[in-house]
Amino acid sequence: MVRRLDVALQGIRQRRGIPGISVTIIFADGSRWTGTSGYAVVGSRTAVTAETAFAVASISKTFTAAAVLALIEEGRLALDESVAGRLPGLRLDRRITVRMLLDHTSGLHDFFFHPGIDKALLADRDRAWTTSRTLRFVAKPYFRPGRGWHYSNTNYLVLGLLVEKVTGRSLAAEVRARFLDRLDLDTAYTQAIEKPRGPLAHGYRFATGARNAPPIDLSDGTAIMPFRSVVTAAAGAGSIAASSADIASWARALYGGELLRPETLALMVDPARTSRFKPRVPYGLGTQAVTIDGRRAVGHSGRFLGSQSVMRWLPDDGIAIVVLTNQSRRDPGVVARQLLRLVLGPPLVPGPPPAPVKPCSTCPASQ
Repeated sequence: MVRRLDVALQGIRQRRGIPGISVTIIFADGSRWTGTSGYAVVGSRTAVTAETAFAVASISKTFTAAAVLALIEEGRLALDESVAGRLPGLRLDRRITVRMLLDHTSGLHDFFFHPGIDKALLADRDRAWTTSRTLRFVAKPYFRPGRGWHYSNTNYLVLGLLVEKVTGRSLAAEVRARFLDRLDLDTAYTQAIEKPRGPLAHGYRFATGARNAPPIDLSDGTAIMPFRSVVTAAAGAGSIAASSADIASWARALYGGELLRPETLALMVDPARTSRFKPRVPYGLGTQAVTIDGRRAVGHSGRFLGSQSVMRWLPDDGIAIVVLTNQSRRDPGVVARQLLRLVLGPPLVPGPPPAPVKPCSTCPASQ
């Protein structure tokens, strides 16, 4: 099986024109396979290794959500309390609750889709953005709180601030103490706050969609990927970097029930329990609920300019799979599906594959 997976991954990467890729599968018995292919840094021909970290973008939301839910379990927050009183400086609508931020029903506009933010982010890629600067790009709400569903990175920016307000320490420190150190996720860290803990893949864009189009390095010259301005603007919505092995361990621990009470985890992963709305990609509390070839799966995907990833836990099979890439033009969910077919066999439900998952993007609109 290992040989088949290695050969398949190499072929997929070459056919899809992906600069570098790292995949980890944790099997039901706890054994694992990590496969890598291509380059972490194309210019120096630095190969991706099992220890290479990638910017995981919106997969970071699962860490922020888990921190919030842990605080709720401790009685330091309530799921349906108003957030405005906790963060008066933001002047939030008092009807916005913690639950609405977690499940994207607050109505808050997504700052990453402001028409002027791309230009501002790319004008000085090495600039660290403050939260106040990012919030200037939050436009008129999509709807009144609780009256609809719309994916918005602003929700998780605010949740990060909420964690800091309640705990008195940074979101990065809280995530490290609660999760990263506890689970020995040695390659994982919060970019721009913590130092890299090993090799880090550069992010790449392409001028065309051609498979052989030359990759254009997005690095700003620092050890922050794809570059400092977008990572610091994302904050609690998308600033984690890690290896595929560590993100797979995170998925297994989180969705396998090691970190949250069963009733809390059920709320996190079951959109039917959390919202009456029906988004294209069902969404619980910081978690997408999808099917892969007819099999139930939960997790999150992530996207920056120059980085795209997917994390999935298949509860009925006890399998975690994570695909990390340093590009944003090819859907890593397709890679996950192809590799899972080698492990699990043909689809349970025949028919076309599901549409690529895109609403998770923490990514400037221009590609």
